[in-house]
Amino acid sequence: MRKQELYNKVIEYFQATMPVAETELHYSNPFELLIAVILSAQCTDKRVNMITPPLFRDFPTPESLAASTPEVIFEYIRSVSYPNNKAKHLVGMAQMLVKDFQSEVPDTLEQLIKLPGVGRKTANVIQSVVFNKATMAVDTHVFRVSHRIGLVPKTCTTPLATEKHLVKHIPEALIPTAHHWLILHGRYVCTARSPKCSECGLNGLCKESLKIKPGI
Repeated sequence: MRKQELYNKVIEYFQATMPVAETELHYSNPFELLIAVILSAQCTDKRVNMITPPLFRDFPTPESLAASTPEVIFEYIRSVSYPNNKAKHLVGMAQMLVKDFQSEVPDTLEQLIKLPGVGRKTANVIQSVVFNKATMAVDTHVFRVSHRIGLVPKTCTTPLATEKHLVKHIPEALIPTAHHWLILHGRYVCTARSPKCSECGLNGLCKESLKIKPGI
């Protein structure tokens, strides 16, 4: 099967089975989403959603968070991974928003990655979810699923290479949604351990599933 034919079939499957695909992080504005995405690094969305309500309540604006300290923020986020670093990043991020961006979350990669705690993946999530830009954030789920299905070759050994390959083959208008398709598929079906191949509608298309002999 040719590469673009595989992409078309995978896209058709997700459009039929997952017409609505969105982030599972809870937020009500771009500032809250930025906080949540920073906290979600190497941490589950479920855990982040558990600890953000009081944080959002007590620090609803960049100004209020900027006026706090990492020590105070740590107490709100202590149950996430790397809470010390993330507390410093959140306060630093808020301070930079106030100082350099008129307290508004910027919409470009170049501006977003200037913020403490924001790398390319986080910046792409913000651009995609908030501003509906054709950016593909490659986390561990996207990286794993795209390789298993065969959407990207083995030579794409980095998130950036994987991102560029996916963006090249997915229609621009679908890229923001495709990001969530791959994440959710990786989170609930194509899991890192014991993927549910027998339940997967891509079984037969997926490069990895074709390696499994019948009856095994």
